[in-house]
Amino acid sequence: MPPAADPISRLDAITRWPYERKLLVIVGAAWFFAYFDIVNIGYALPAITQQFGARGAVIALVVTLSLLGCIVGALVDGVLADRHGRRVALVLSVATYSIGTIMAACAPDITVLAVGRFITGIGIGAEIAVASAYIAELAPAGMRGRATSMTALCGYAAFALIPFVALFLLSNFEAGWRILLLIGALGALVVLPFRTRLPASPRWMIAQGRPDEAEAAVAACEARVGPEGISTATPSPVAPGEARDFRRYLALFLGIWFLYLIVDDAWLTLPTTLLTDRGMSVTASIAALSPTGLGCVAGAVLAIKFGERVERKFLIIGALFVWAVVLAVIGVFPALWVIAVFGFVSSMVVGFAGPLLYAYTGEHFESQNRARGISITNGIGHVGGALCPYIVLPAAAVSFALGFAVMAAIAVAATVLVALGRRMNGRRIA
Repeated sequence: MPPAADPISRLDAITRWPYERKLLVIVGAAWFFAYFDIVNIGYALPAITQQFGARGAVIALVVTLSLLGCIVGALVDGVLADRHGRRVALVLSVATYSIGTIMAACAPDITVLAVGRFITGIGIGAEIAVASAYIAELAPAGMRGRATSMTALCGYAAFALIPFVALFLLSNFEAGWRILLLIGALGALVVLPFRTRLPASPRWMIAQGRPDEAEAAVAACEARVGPEGISTATPSPVAPGEARDFRRYLALFLGIWFLYLIVDDAWLTLPTTLLTDRGMSVTASIAALSPTGLGCVAGAVLAIKFGERVERKFLIIGALFVWAVVLAVIGVFPALWVIAVFGFVSSMVVGFAGPLLYAYTGEHFESQNRARGISITNGIGHVGGALCPYIVLPAAAVSFALGFAVMAAIAVAATVLVALGRRMNGRRIA
């Protein structure tokens, strides 16, 4: 069969992952460090509060500054990624993350800690936004959801690991929270040299007017998979003008991410604080939440399995609705076994819906503005995450059930917005 005329059609006709497998791990490190940091600060907050004698408002500010840093990092690195390439942006993001994390881990007071957390947030925001755009562009049409979920699986491994590491460090060392932060920074520095050798995106090269380089990159992909890895079917194209409706989808996904990240960051960062506020010890609360990290891994595995078999739009809608129900149950019945079991399901939804939502967002934009589209929607959407302590904690102060009911209601609102998106499985993106 003669190859399709343009490189992107030929890339989308490939049915196997056409790059080295380690690329998924190198990019997946973006997810690992981001979620390692988001979760470890949640476990570390009670120890930080005790050591620095900080009050609740100050601690909330530390969380907020980190999430505001995510907004800055996503917006700045998204522009850099669209103009100068995904590889440059991914190198800068991991370097920034490491600097901020080391600063926070060595902080002599709460002010330096807050500044370090802000810098860390810049690196995190840049990491996920650019990594999501990069994988969406590298992957053939029939593998976008699967490839994004595979990289996310690397990150969700952090959820399974951190509770046990945190329990050991915080129970046995006065400086355990500092060691917890440093682990992420040192791991990021190990990955940094590999980022400099990542391949450029063929779709990005086409958008930059470099068709010869894109042709060579796609030809290398075809050679790697062989004739048996190339389909004769043509991916369904996006209707004319759909992908170019930048403002419409920018507004839609900004709303989706704003709502989603309120609940996501509340669940990932606040449960330990909420449980200790109810009189539970730090050790007991961490022990109760420990199994939930495995739920993220299970969710990512399910996303890999079903992300291409069932329309992503419907998978995300179903997952968010289940999330709302589960959060409501935890709020009404806060027994330890309920927190462990339903917390596992809640984290499974995060592991399942998160990577699919990143893939689904990127599919609604074109290569010349894909990184910016993801960075603006996900980046500014972190305002929701930054506000989550001010939304959930006051509600939880009234009653534990009300705090979780607010989270559940916001998850339902996000579900409604996702329903306004397009069906994208297997469709060609520019």
